[in-house]
Parts: sequence; C-alpha cells; structure tokens
Amino acid sequence: MEKKDYLHKTIEHIDITAINAVEIIHAMRGMSFSARDLAVAADIYDRMLSDSDCAVILTIAGSTSAAGCMKLYADLVKYNMVDVIVATGATVVDMDFFEALGFRHYEGNPQVDDQDLRRCYIDRIYDTFIDEEELQVCDRTVALIAESLAPRPYSSREFIGEMGKYLKRHAVKKDSLVQTAYENDVPIFCPAFSDSSAGFGLVLHQVNHPERHVSLDSVKDFRELTMIKIKAHRTGLFIVGGGVPKNFAQDTVICAEILGHPVPMHQYSIQITVADVRDGACSSSTLREAASWGKVDTVDAQMVYAEATTVLPLLASYAYHRGSWKNRVKRRFAKMFSDG
Repeated sequence: MEKKDYLHKTIEHIDITAINAVEIIHAMRGMSFSARDLAVAADIYDRMLSDSDCAVILTIAGSTSAAGCMKLYADLVKYNMVDVIVATGATVVDMDFFEALGFRHYEGNPQVDDQDLRRCYIDRIYDTFIDEEELQVCDRTVALIAESLAPRPYSSREFIGEMGKYLKRHAVKKDSLVQTAYENDVPIFCPAFSDSSAGFGLVLHQVNHPERHVSLDSVKDFRELTMIKIKAHRTGLFIVGGGVPKNFAQDTVICAEILGHPVPMHQYSIQITVADVRDGACSSSTLREAASWGKVDTVDAQMVYAEATTVLPLLASYAYHRGSWKNRVKRRFAKMFSDG
C-alpha cells in the first residue's frame, strides 16, 4: 500500500452546538455507574458557568483533539465556557495548530503493519493516522515564528499567543483553538511545550542561532498561571485526562500561598480519565487525594472514569445548550500581561 491508500478518510470533528444532549444527561441522573457520574459532572460544570465569580480552567492531556474533539475545544473558548487552558504541547501544536495550517488527521486501524506505516512516513495514534511530512512542515513553521521574535525567554503562553497571531494572518482553517483563544484573550499554557512538534521547531531555531535565540521558561509559565489564580480567586477545574496539565493547574493554590497571597482551593472540579488509581501516578490521583494537598475542594468534585471522546461531547453539549455561558463576563486573562 502507498501513502494515499492509508490517508483517504479524514477525522470529522464533532459539533456540540448541533447536538442537544440535555435530555440524555437528565436521563442519566437516574442511572448508575459512569452514567450517573457523568450527569453529576455535567451539573458541576454548569454550576461553574453559572457562578459569576468563578473562572474556569480547562486542562487537556491525551489525543482527544486528533480524535475528533478539536472543534469542541475551540467552541468552549468561542462561547466563553473556559477562561484559561493548560494542555500538552501535542494537543496545541501537533493537532490543533497542525490542522490550522491546512493538514488533517485520518481514520486508521490499530492492526495495521507499523513498519509499513514508517515506510510511508505515516505516524499512528491508535486508530488515527498523521502524515509525518506534513507534521514536519508544522515543525518548520514553529521555527519560522521563533525567527520573527526577539531572542529572549518566553512563557509558553507568550509563544502560543504568537502562534495565534501568525494564524490570524496565515491560517487555512480559521476556527482552530490556538487562533480562537488568541482572538478571545484566553491564555493557553503548555508546561511541557517542547514535548511536541514545537520542540523540534525550536531546536532547529536554536541550532541556527546558537548565541541569540528564543527559549521557553517553564518557571515563567508557573508564575503567570499562579498570577491568574490569584486574580481570579474563585476557580473551577475541567480536567480531561491528567498528567502535567492537571497537576500544573492544581499547584497554583500552593504556589500562591508560598508567594504570600493565599487563595481558596479550586472550588469546583471534574475529571474525565481512564487511569487506574492503584499505581499512584500523577494522571490517576483522584480529586479527593488532591484535597489532602490543599488544592481541590471536594464538595463539588466528580471523577468520571471513561474514555474522554465518549463522554466529553455529551458533557460539553449539555453545558452549551443549558446556556449558562450566555451570562458570563469575558475575563480575557491574557491581557494581564504586558504582551497581551
């Protein structure tokens, strides 16, 4: 088989505005297991949006964007349903920015011969295929953006803002998360930004400019996100997956205390994950466990043990069609910083 035989059916991103999940979530309240957990989580998210004092922090880990949730995340920003995003670099760059440049993800098969995929220069995320040659265009575009900037350390929020600015001029697909967040002053943080296509592009940039170059400052990331927590005071967490984004957002409570600006624990929290709690890994620690660290209040907290693409569209559709977002004030936290 040749590359074109593998890359022929594109992933289609779900539109939460076109599907009303309110009734099915209502029905799930009377069920058991993950259905009832999801209904509780949906109600908590709706309460976050109804609480005029609450800023919503969305954290994303995993490959849900490539799997069909890309428009969903952009719509959460577009309709003022999140105020801050903390994500993996792959979510932001390899998936969202990649498609904004005009490329696509494709339906695949996990049983395929991976050596044959390598011969064709195709990368696989379970049952999703990506053209590696197109991904390298994404790498080089990141390097191009770095070339246009003054050589100094940047937070990932600053650099992703520059990516959004670039897309405003050059995007092929106009409704990406990166561009929508830039246009709505919703800051995106990627504490492990180099673990993505951005890393390859920035390495290329630094090799070409060994003495004066752009670099990323993860400590600045942490400081800026903590400043947002201090300003917001009352916050809710919407956690997809776990890992570094989840812990990074939770830790702002402790960091604020260390800085002498004590803030309340995150008032609301929901997490969608399939991680097992028994291994003690960061991704699998429960919201109740986070309470012992002083990070999360457990009164309005709900774990949902499910693969995110199966329940995230229902939860987001429920919140969208409930309409509580219509009364929210846009916080525009990116404007807190001098470059914003």
